[in-house]
Parts: sequence; C-alpha cells; structure tokens
Amino acid sequence: MKITDFSMDYFSLHGKNAIVTGGNTGLGQAFSLALAKAGANILIASIMPDDPEFNALIEREGVQVVYMEADLTQPGVPKKVVSRCIEAFGTVDILVNCAGICLNNEFRQYGRSEWDPMVAINLTAAFEMCHAAALPMIERKSGKIINICSLLSFLGGRLSPAYAATKHGLAGLTKALCDELAQYNIQVNGIAPGYFKTKVAESSVNDPERSRWIVHHTPAGRWGDVHDLMGATVFLASKASDFVNGHILTVDGGFLTR
Repeated sequence: MKITDFSMDYFSLHGKNAIVTGGNTGLGQAFSLALAKAGANILIASIMPDDPEFNALIEREGVQVVYMEADLTQPGVPKKVVSRCIEAFGTVDILVNCAGICLNNEFRQYGRSEWDPMVAINLTAAFEMCHAAALPMIERKSGKIINICSLLSFLGGRLSPAYAATKHGLAGLTKALCDELAQYNIQVNGIAPGYFKTKVAESSVNDPERSRWIVHHTPAGRWGDVHDLMGATVFLASKASDFVNGHILTVDGGFLTR
C-alpha cells in the first residue's frame, strides 16, 4: 500500500454495525453517539430502560438504532444480543463493552455482596460478549472489539477492590484476546477513561477536596468531558487502527504521568 492510498475514509464507519453494551447511559451514550456520527448502525444492549430521546439523537445521524433490554449476567444473554444484531443489521462489526458497575464500601465491610455482582458484569459478561461477537467476526475475518477499561486498570483504588480487580482483569483479557484473534484480522483494544463526571465517580464529584485533588493531579487541569472520548472510540473502531492491537488507550488528560 502506498502512502497516497490513505484517506479520511479510513475513519468512516458507514455500512458498519456496532453493539454497545450499556450504551444508553453514562459514558456509554458517548460511545454510541460517536459511532453513529461516523456512520455505524447501533444496537444498544442495556439493563437500563429504553430512551427514545437518545435513540432519536442517533437516528438523526442517518443510521439505525435498536434497543435490547439485556441483563448480560444471565446465561445465554450475550449470545442473544449478538444474534439480535445480526438479525437486525446483517453483521456485527464492532463491539464496545461498556456495561459495568462500581459498588463502594470500606474494606473491612467489603464482602461477596459487592464483589460477586461486579465480577459478573464488569468481567464475566464482557468475556462472554467478546466470545459471542468474535465467532462471526472470525468467520468474516474482520472485527473490532473495544473494552472500556479504567485508570484502575493500572492503579489501586480505595473503597472498591472489585472495581480495580475487574478493570485489571479486563485489560488482561484485552491483551489475551488480541494475541489469539489478531490472526483473524480482529483488533481488540481498550479505552481507559480518566476522571469524568459520571455516576461511577459520583463520590469524588461530590467531595470538594477530592475533586480539587483530581483536577490538580491532572495535567490538563480539568475533569474529562464526554467529547474527549468520542474521537478515540471512532479511531479504534475504524480501519485507521488496523495495526493497533492489544493496546489500552488512556484518555485521562495526562493523569497517569504524575
């Protein structure tokens, strides 16, 4: 391939079909809308209720959106999500594993009631979604999987050992799947958002001292904005990233440099 063959079409997702788990709430909305703006049809698999207003935002981009109520921790549901995407659009080209929860408690009181549901949705469901989506991708020898990791894929983190453990695990799963699926032209990468004002970060947002520390510790000098994640999502879902694989892309305003 010659250098002159490259064009901005490499970033286009027209004709592609994407599944975004948890895609109608929190940062999931940014991932869904970013892919739609680049031209992809979107299947939102979420335990949260359907949101017609958000669906209308996606449809305004000239693409289709399908909502599927889905508890991804239940047996067989990830396979049903992938089947629904293929039924609705014909293929599954992109998977964004965004669905996740964070349950906080002081470690002396932390128990299986917090640990088990977080492992189930943050890690096990993500694995099952990857497995279900990868099978048709392998047949077509093409696909993009994006796992939504965290700064706690690299750091510790008080009050939620399960969140840190599952996000470390998700980063490891991303690299392991890259090692196995790259031979089929499937790219498996992660995005690790920094501090964004979402429900997961609610305790930090509502703590003035903690919030000031986060801003001070971030070289960019601010909390992240959802727009900061959208370009990274499109890049990792597009042809432009075909030789990027097994990478965890931090979108953190430089937080990890300090």
